[in-house]
Amino acid sequence: MTASPGDAGADTLPEGLQLLTETFAFSGRARPLLGFGHYATVIDTGGPQALALATDTIGTKALVAQAMGTFDTAGIDCVAMNANDIVCVGAEPIAMVDCMLVEEMEEAFLAEIAAGLREGARRARISIPGGETARVPEMLRGAVPGRAFDLGGTCAGLVEPDRILTGAGVAPGDALVGFASSGIHSNGLTLARRTFREAGWELGRYVEEFGRTLGEELLEPTAMYVDLAMALLRELDVRALFHLTGGGFLNLRRLEAEAGFDIEALPPVPAIFSVIQNLAGLDDATMYAEYNMGAGFCAVVPESEAERALALGESCGIAGWRLGTATASAGREVTIRDGGIALRGGAEGFGAG
Repeated sequence: MTASPGDAGADTLPEGLQLLTETFAFSGRARPLLGFGHYATVIDTGGPQALALATDTIGTKALVAQAMGTFDTAGIDCVAMNANDIVCVGAEPIAMVDCMLVEEMEEAFLAEIAAGLREGARRARISIPGGETARVPEMLRGAVPGRAFDLGGTCAGLVEPDRILTGAGVAPGDALVGFASSGIHSNGLTLARRTFREAGWELGRYVEEFGRTLGEELLEPTAMYVDLAMALLRELDVRALFHLTGGGFLNLRRLEAEAGFDIEALPPVPAIFSVIQNLAGLDDATMYAEYNMGAGFCAVVPESEAERALALGESCGIAGWRLGTATASAGREVTIRDGGIALRGGAEGFGAG
């Protein structure tokens, strides 16, 4: 459970969930080393390494999979959404357990989901030693009768307590480096589906800009950043890592330092986002507060190590760009100025900059 982007380290749980902080005292062997709001929590187990935990689902991307009758990518998304979060606190992911709720138990369908989970685990270099599959037809109604499902997971990782990343070490002048996304990933699908539905676009429609059908584009699996993150952590003085999921570029506010970022060079915008923006008539502020816009993962390193970070990305097969520079900012403001885009983002989202 996490708070919204920009709330890392802050006591920002909704009032009804504040009771959960009382659980910190229930176990003498599982003291949380981080509060709510980070990409993952980290637990002190008394040993040389602490246990990192993160939980996430694939969200309404499952509805696209149901409508397309394609289920072998959902598991990759599930692993990526969790493992990519784990690395942001400096931990190496080691295992994940999944939880799948289904409307109907059908062998071929379950095999496709399992194939995706296996491929996701291979890409993240983790095991999936257990999980839960439950048939709950009274609770699920999806895009196609009998195909409804929900897929989530909980990922575990290990990190030495003195190497936990919180973004507290980010300093003015540090470089912000971004790495390419594979497309829409697993966030903002509700807005995307509504946009295409209202425009009368079917999932089977061939889209020239994508070079494939709309459904195939939306089901492109979330990029896996585990190998990249491990290389960055191993070879560079990493000050912060960010998984740009729901909240888009506002995720750059999820750090403990009183720092923001001036972004002067944006990555090329994938066609999926340009199409959504044009069809829905959305402004840049909305798009950069909702989607990754081409940069699915970011790292903050000393300026002297920016080129090395980009080279490590290239060695992992992931394009990268030097996006901007860290600034002193008590409000953790993210400013974007590139070409015709001028935005300033804070606790209330992006506005004209």
